[in-house]
Amino acid sequence: MAEKKNSKQQARRFLLKRHGLLGEYRYHGKEGVYDFIRSFGCVQYDPIDVCGKNHELVLQARVSNFEKEWVSQLLYEDRRLIDWFDKNMSILPIEDWVFFAEARERAKTNFRNAEEIDAVREDVLDFIRDKGPVTSSDLAYTEKVDWWWSPTTFSRVVLDALYYQGHLIVESKKNTRKSYDLSSRYLPDEMLNLAEPFDSEHERLKWNVLRRIKSVGLLHLNASYAFIGIHGLKTAERNAIYEELLREDVIEPVLVEGIEKEFYYLKEEADLFEMDDEVVKERIEFLAPLDNLLWDRDVVKEIFDFYYKWEIYTPLKDRQYGYYVLPILMGDALIGRIELKRNRKTNQFDLLGLWFEDETMDTEEMRAKIMARAEKFEQVML
Repeated sequence: MAEKKNSKQQARRFLLKRHGLLGEYRYHGKEGVYDFIRSFGCVQYDPIDVCGKNHELVLQARVSNFEKEWVSQLLYEDRRLIDWFDKNMSILPIEDWVFFAEARERAKTNFRNAEEIDAVREDVLDFIRDKGPVTSSDLAYTEKVDWWWSPTTFSRVVLDALYYQGHLIVESKKNTRKSYDLSSRYLPDEMLNLAEPFDSEHERLKWNVLRRIKSVGLLHLNASYAFIGIHGLKTAERNAIYEELLREDVIEPVLVEGIEKEFYYLKEEADLFEMDDEVVKERIEFLAPLDNLLWDRDVVKEIFDFYYKWEIYTPLKDRQYGYYVLPILMGDALIGRIELKRNRKTNQFDLLGLWFEDETMDTEEMRAKIMARAEKFEQVML
């Protein structure tokens, strides 16, 4: 049970310093991209590109002088990162691929169109073995079948299935078009042949829960979107894992003034709470809709007094703000929202909306600061 209560500012600064979003930039260059993803486990990938894809938006807010090409280089040239499912589709360090063996085994049986996929699996693998990397258009299975979101060609279904099962890896990606190749051509034998890394189902779930605490920084016991993608995790198991991590001195509880429930964080990061009087460089950042910091919207609402909803799936008539709106971070506060959209004709970003949480902040001087940051953002993201 936590005794000392920290202020909301302490909690905010804890989270922001940990995420590399407060003060001077902590992550630099291409190596900084890898370091951030290594430290936080993964960043979510989403193919929608209004003013940059989600993973690019996450990284540009943290890595100084970020260049989008660095991610592709780390994924498809250096092979230090890999496309894989963690919290939904994500980008993660390639060495973490081994920890998702259970998901690959499950995909071999618990899959739509499983019998049809099984019938052509070896033919497809032989084709790739002979021809090299392929896209769905390279296979002759053009009939449409039901898929998770809508009917699609059986060629795409087969490649997706063999990827989920671990037989294939994303060899390269152009926009959203994926080219697949045999995993054995890119992953070392010790990774491909490694036995199940967990001694029990409980150990697998425990590894995933701890990974998500690392990915966000502060979480509580409640159900959370931060735990999406952990197959088989139930409330009782999650609570038992928290208790076990507490007994093992891995995580620590903390109370925040004005909030009844306890939060939990990695005990090794306790010193980050001792920042309440530190003067930090004023820094403005635009955050991604699926930023790791925002994975638990309740935590954001409670600690930052800022409610964020990604309204991309909200009908137009019901939206409060816009289709693809980014939270604005200034110093240690979330001060508003901005909506930017690439104009294909001018190859610039159009400003569709700018909203401040506190209307008294809406001054000519503040707008000038936001627009100066938007200009730098545009240079990076176009």
